Amino acid sequence: MDISKWKRKNLLGIEELTTEEILKILEVAKFFKKTLGKNSQGKSHLKGKRIVNLFMEPSTRTRIAFEIAAKSLHADVISVAEQSSSLTKGETLRDTAMNIQALGADAIVIRHSSPGSPLFLSRLVDVPIINAGDGAHEHPSQALLDLYTLRERLGSLNGKKITILGDILFSRVARSNFWTLTKMGAEVTFAGPSTLVPKQFETMGAKVCHNLRNALKDADAVMLLRIQHERQSSSHFPSLSEYTNIFGLNKDRKKWLKKEALILHPGPVNRGVELDSELTDSSQSVILEQVENGIAVRMAILYLCTNFVSL
Repeated sequence: MDISKWKRKNLLGIEELTTEEILKILEVAKFFKKTLGKNSQGKSHLKGKRIVNLFMEPSTRTRIAFEIAAKSLHADVISVAEQSSSLTKGETLRDTAMNIQALGADAIVIRHSSPGSPLFLSRLVDVPIINAGDGAHEHPSQALLDLYTLRERLGSLNGKKITILGDILFSRVARSNFWTLTKMGAEVTFAGPSTLVPKQFETMGAKVCHNLRNALKDADAVMLLRIQHERQSSSHFPSLSEYTNIFGLNKDRKKWLKKEALILHPGPVNRGVELDSELTDSSQSVILEQVENGIAVRMAILYLCTNFVSL
């Protein structure tokens, strides 16, 4: 496994990555996925390393996947939640990170509600900083595992049509996925109500659609997003039931999709709101595959960032 050309210490976002760097992460993830069988003991590539998960927002899949990824590489893992940290006593994020480094951390995985917080820390500490989601900015590991899953199922994404449906305005997942998908040659459509999918996204290069049927037509895959209530200071639609009535994907609207179209969701799924249970559990759904692939992708991220080649 040649990583001699990997020169990036931090993973702060997808926008800054080259296509070659994205493909390298996927290549290493594919290698590690082969080691994740039930009877496998994993690889000791990070034996002796200390990985600190600093999660200042609630998380299930991302936090656990990073923990499993690090432990699968035989690293020591320490997870810190906001409520159990000195941030509740008034300590600054800067001081928290500096103290974590002084305690011997070899990498810090951070999730924070403030956009740019991983970049801020990367300029203060010497150890790798890995962005596990910063506000509505980016969620790079999620986009990489989504890309890995799509490529496993569809092969090359060049010319493929991917629709991302839901709360685009407040979604870090949508932004990171846009960058990965377009760098792989896919056509991305952002769909949802105009209050959550403003036309300004067209300046990024995305198509914007406010008609669900048109958004689903010819899509090779559709990614559903939940409503990000925690990031909204006011309501952007009258009610959840009205959103579901117009933009929820149910068994009747499934007919608007191609039979082979894939259904994705980064979780947590609000069943019966953005996606019906029947579709969540259908053969077209790859939601659990996304979760599984998230371990291998995060193993690759941890391994590469802690073994980068200094310029």
